[in-house]
Amino acid sequence: MAAVATCGAGAGSPGSVAVVADKSNVTSFQRKGTKVDSTDGRGLRLASIAGTRPSLRNGQLLVSTGLPALDQLLGGGLAVGTVLLIEEDKYNIYSSLLFKYFLAEGIISGHTLLVASAKEAPANILQELPAPILDDNYKKEFDEDLCNHKTPESNSKMKIAWRYQLLPKMEVGPVSSTRFGHYYDASKKIPQELLETSKWHGFFLPEKIPLTLKVEPHHLAHSYTELLQYIKNTIYEEGFGGSNPKKKQKNILRIGIQNLGSPLWGDDICCAENCDHSHNLTKFLYVLRGLLRTSLSVCVITMPTHLIQNKAVIARVSNLSDTVVGLESFIGSERETNPLYKDYHGLIHIRQIPRLNNLNCGESDVKDLAFKLKKKLFTIERLHLPPDLSDTVNRSGKQDLAESSKLLGPGCSMVAAGKKHLDF
Repeated sequence: MAAVATCGAGAGSPGSVAVVADKSNVTSFQRKGTKVDSTDGRGLRLASIAGTRPSLRNGQLLVSTGLPALDQLLGGGLAVGTVLLIEEDKYNIYSSLLFKYFLAEGIISGHTLLVASAKEAPANILQELPAPILDDNYKKEFDEDLCNHKTPESNSKMKIAWRYQLLPKMEVGPVSSTRFGHYYDASKKIPQELLETSKWHGFFLPEKIPLTLKVEPHHLAHSYTELLQYIKNTIYEEGFGGSNPKKKQKNILRIGIQNLGSPLWGDDICCAENCDHSHNLTKFLYVLRGLLRTSLSVCVITMPTHLIQNKAVIARVSNLSDTVVGLESFIGSERETNPLYKDYHGLIHIRQIPRLNNLNCGESDVKDLAFKLKKKLFTIERLHLPPDLSDTVNRSGKQDLAESSKLLGPGCSMVAAGKKHLDF
């Protein structure tokens, strides 16, 4: 018989609660008190790493993307050991901004950076990072930005549809710089003293592989091989993998790879639908994810998926990524002049969120998301139809809104799916 020890009113005391099984005297609970560093491969307490927090869902260690609203949509942040794939917008304007937010958050949190690019030197990318909004001036900066972008409609109190009233509010403004995740001023550059005190590694493809080097067709993935070797050496030489007891790191390695899969990396998936080396990119992602799973590292990759001709390649790349976020800019499209989207600059699609230790990936419950870049802040909001003010909206305006609502996702199209407009 198993003897079960129970506790009464003294359950909160620093004593121990034990379950003794058979005669082996093995307990399923440990004594409460000062925790001792674990002796596993990583050999450290995850909660003691700056700029991280455990997930409320599964206890996985999380880091911030540099955009608190995006952290909220992804379930609290990016899980350490995972890959975030950002599908670039058409002109690579807003995706590069999210990429810089991720790197800037690493510098503020004291993490080590590894920046890889085939287009721009990593040192130049770091010089263009946005400046953080700290406790002293965050309230002033945020209020000023809101006043500059306040519309006449927002000044008056209006009733909106019950569908939007029941939805939880998105986090749009800064609260404190001491919290998990920071806010950044896109109109200012990061202070030089922060860059000088930060630790980073750079991989610039033209420097690693000279343009004069003649590469045979079957060696087309040479750039990916060089990058993987560079990442592997950084992880194990700096101690992020935990295999070297003398170089154990109580820190996070943030890896940022820009424009992966583009012709600049020597890949031909953007040039033809039936390319000869379509598996080079998927092999790279497969090995990269294996390196991340065994180290205190997290990776963000931007990829021009709109240029990839073969849709099967896009599906395989998404399956090899843990989190997938797509950006759709209104620049150059008919939505740029559509009155329904006048307050936004594009749509953001949460295509895939990770379900760690599961065979399938999750999907976000939040749909119809839009983003806008204000003078200083990049914000994400829920896209909703404007209210129908019968005294100020004519028939033609109603018909235009009803027609444009068909372009929305399934959530908003249920509200106004036809020409007959509903009055609230």
